[in-house]
Formats: sequence, structure tokens, C-alpha cells
Amino acid sequence: MTERKIVRVCDVMKKQVDMVDGMMTVQMALQKMKHIETKSLIVNKRDANDEYGIVLISDIAKEVLAKDRAPERVNVYEVMSKPVISVDSQMDIRYCARLFEKFGLSRAPVVDNGQVVGLVSFTDMVFIGMMNNSQS
Repeated sequence: MTERKIVRVCDVMKKQVDMVDGMMTVQMALQKMKHIETKSLIVNKRDANDEYGIVLISDIAKEVLAKDRAPERVNVYEVMSKPVISVDSQMDIRYCARLFEKFGLSRAPVVDNGQVVGLVSFTDMVFIGMMNNSQS
């Protein structure tokens, strides 16, 4: 029996993280999402005692589009999730997938030493993690 190689979150995460300010309007956030072709943005801490947040395209659909609110009049902090559940870069992707399933997550920031170093999603874990592991 061959030993299974451990695939860690840092092996599959996206290292480019798009940070925004919670005071940004949803319209500005949508423009940034469209420009960088992403479905989520990390909301930066206001100060050292604050926590990171996340705004997903689905949050905007539910809280702005479905409620017929004007995106230029709604701030990101009004629709974001905060505090956000984050994962450590050294976590095994199997445990990360279990965490996602347990809490209904689709993506999460990767935090090391209190700083966001990446973003991981189910897609990253399945396509990158499982494909790389099967080729070993």
C-alpha cells in the first residue's frame, strides 16, 4: 500500500488576495470583481483589534439585487460576513474540505500570523489538490 501524500492548503490556495475597505460601495466592489474576475473580496481590518470580513457575489445578489437596493448607495460592510472563518496554510485539504462542509463555506481566507496570505475554495482543493495527488 502506498502512503498518501499530504496536500496542504498552501499548495492549492490562490496567493493573489483582493482586499477592499468596508466603506467601499457595492458598485465599486462589483467593478473590482469584474476587473479581476473573482467571486469574492476580503474586507480588510479597520484596526489591529478588528477582524477580517468577506463579501461574496452571492451576498450581493441576496442583499442588494434581490432587495432592489441601489449598489451605489450600499456599503460593503452592510452585506459582508464578519468575522470570517479562516484556515491555516499548513492545514491538510481533507480537513479544510470537512470544515467547509460543516459550516457551509465555499471559500475562505488563508491566514498565517494574523495576516491574509491567500484564498482557498472547494474548486482549488478538488481540481488542484486531488489532481496533483493522483499524479504522485
